[in-house]
Amino acid sequence: MELESMAIEMPEVDGHPNREPFRGVLTLIDVASDRAPSGARGHRVVLTRAAAEAALPSLLGMGLDYAPALDRHDVRRKVGVITRAEIVGRNLELAGYLFAKDFPEIVKELGRVGRRYTRGIAGTLAAPQLGMSYEIADARVADVRAGVWTLTRVTFTGAAILRRDKAAYQETWIELGE
Repeated sequence: MELESMAIEMPEVDGHPNREPFRGVLTLIDVASDRAPSGARGHRVVLTRAAAEAALPSLLGMGLDYAPALDRHDVRRKVGVITRAEIVGRNLELAGYLFAKDFPEIVKELGRVGRRYTRGIAGTLAAPQLGMSYEIADARVADVRAGVWTLTRVTFTGAAILRRDKAAYQETWIELGE
């Protein structure tokens, strides 16, 4: 297993009313997206390991946003901050804090449906309902004529909480907790 990790050290403040920890998988590395992300002109994409490793520092301190319907990005509705980013195997994992006092509705929604796996009918495990999607700038594509775009360079500008059926990568997830 290969691991690249970065974090911002936040001072511990016991019981802080506006800090609710979250964690999850933002995207998969060296894997084609399940659907075309916004801004990719209908192309599925692959984020290379080299591009992800080089861009990892750009995730720290960036905002986590959401739209009330959880169906798109809304970069003007920041509900949290990313304080840790690491590549574990093929997963780019994140952690940080949601602004719980400012956005109690998103904390409630994540508490309700954001668990990695929930119990479905007859006690079977159901896939999580919420995922994440990255926001980038300065992307370089290896060949814009290719059916699947290979991203060789990116700068992360944030992330969004989405319903998994709206995310480019269906295996992403987000949940409350450290």
